[in-house]
Parts: sequence; structure tokens; C-alpha cells
Amino acid sequence: MNDLYSVSSSPHVRAGVTTQKIMGAVALALLPASVCGVVFFGMHALIVLLVSVASAVLSEYVFERITKRPVTVYDLSAVVTGLLIGLNMPPEVPLFVPILGSVFGIIVVKQLFGGIGQNFMNPALGARCFLLISFSSQMTDFGAKGGMMGAASRAALDAVSSATPLATLKTGAAYPLGDLFLGNIPGTIGETSALALLIGAAFLLALKVIDLRIPLSYIGTFFVLVLITSLIRGYNDPFYFTLCEIFAGGLMLGAWFMATDYATCPMTGKGQLIYGICLGVLTYLFRMVSKSPEGVSYAIVFMNCLTPMIEQFTRPLAFGIKREKEAKNG
Repeated sequence: MNDLYSVSSSPHVRAGVTTQKIMGAVALALLPASVCGVVFFGMHALIVLLVSVASAVLSEYVFERITKRPVTVYDLSAVVTGLLIGLNMPPEVPLFVPILGSVFGIIVVKQLFGGIGQNFMNPALGARCFLLISFSSQMTDFGAKGGMMGAASRAALDAVSSATPLATLKTGAAYPLGDLFLGNIPGTIGETSALALLIGAAFLLALKVIDLRIPLSYIGTFFVLVLITSLIRGYNDPFYFTLCEIFAGGLMLGAWFMATDYATCPMTGKGQLIYGICLGVLTYLFRMVSKSPEGVSYAIVFMNCLTPMIEQFTRPLAFGIKREKEAKNG
């Protein structure tokens, strides 16, 4: 009889989903973008991805052994962090850059704050922001070499290495939408093919690893703001230009794979909508108002810092709390 009334700490009902399964699903979802990056940019892109993942896993293992913490590399969270860092690298970046990024992301952003679930910002994006500040020239060199990109395209891009889609869109000119969607364009390894990223996102949605609140509110807000701005500025085809902005740069990668990070985004439904809308506004301000062509990384990191405040104002009240407050207020 006493077994029916046993008391234990929450949670009282557990699902069969583990951190390892979730991170494994995310890693699989990133494979299409990884394969496209290697196909388009060549073997150096593959080496960057492998080095980035290996550095992240090794950093976590060594740090946890030195500090005598439980080793958590088997939960695959370090693999996902390293893979995301690698996908945010230019294809010809020197290898020391992703190595430093992985070490910084794992040790400084993740482990020093307590490990998985305790970090206040996405480790991959924290690492990318750190690298953008510390090694800006290496992180913004998108000269195209190797891979399936044609010789004429490579020659043109080598002549003007800054002619990325976002740099072109910044001038008000459109960019071939088909190239943006398929990925045969200059950029970081993982952000070029919107199709590959959408395939990975569909996989995560099918497994219910993520839901649509944050990505749709993020992309939808950004879409509306850019469309209105395009109409005001009198661009030739505002809708086409807006679609180019959606598929260019790191928006798709950030919206589906990094803004949805469990540890750094709000858990409440209302909070996720607010979070996504704010991300859309910030990315719009960075891209369309400021001088910077990109702003996804900074927008997500900034909103990561505001997540506790959003949850504070959107968390549901426990049963009886509202009535108790009303009684105190008369």
C-alpha cells in the first residue's frame, strides 16, 4: 500500500528520449548540408569539418578528465557543436581557426558554465562570434576553390572574393535564386544549400526533435520586414529580393539548427514565439539597416542572453498561485 504513495523528486514521468538520441538525430540532419559543402568546395572543406569535430570532442574529454568530471563525450553534444562550428567556417579557412573555435566553444562557453544544459549561449555561435572578432580576415575570406563550382565561377569569385550573395544583396541587387536554393555559391561550408538544410530540418520535425514555433516566427518576421523595406526602397521585384535574403547567408542554418537549441532557447510556447520574433527583428536590423551584411550569429547570441528574462515573464503559474495573488490584492 505504501508503494502507491511513495514520494520522489520530479520528473515523475520520463520519456525514452535521451540526449544521445537527440544529438545523434541533429548530427544526421546536418549530414545533407555537410555533404553539399564538401561536394561544392572540395576536400579541404571535409578536413575542416573533421578537424572541428575532433577538436570539440577532444577538448571536452580532456577538460572533463582534468577536472575529474563525468565524461560526457558519448552523448554526442560535442560532436554536434564541432560540426556546427565547422559548417560555419569558410571552405578554405586555415585549420587552426576551427581548432581554436572548437576549444573556445566547448571549454569557455559550455564546460566552464557547468556543461550541457547549463551554458547560457549556443557554444557553436559563441565560438563563431569569438572567431569573427579575433580572426576577421580568415573568417570572411570566401574565395571559391575546388569542388563542383565551375572554372568561370571560381575565376570570378577569386577576382572579387567579397562577392558573396549577402554582399550582392546589400547593394540592392538580386541574386540567382536557384543558385541560393541549391548551394552553388560562395559562403561558409554549411550555409550555401538551403535545400540541404530544409531536408535536415524536415527530418528533425518528423522526429519531433524541434517544432515550428521558433523557425517560423523567426523567418516569418524577417520575411515581412524585408518585404516592406524592399517595397519602400522600390526594388525591381521585392518578393524575389526577399526570397533571396531568406535563402542567403546563415539564416536557414541558424533558424533551424541553432536558434532551436534546447539549452539556450525559451521552453514556453509564448516565450518561443517572442524569441523568434525578436530574432527576426534583430537579423533584419543587422542586415538591412546596419553596415553588416550578416547578423544571424549575433542575433541568436544576443537573444540567448535574454532567454531567462523571457521565460520569467512567460512561464505558466502553478495551480492556485493566481487565486492567492488575487486574494492578497483584495
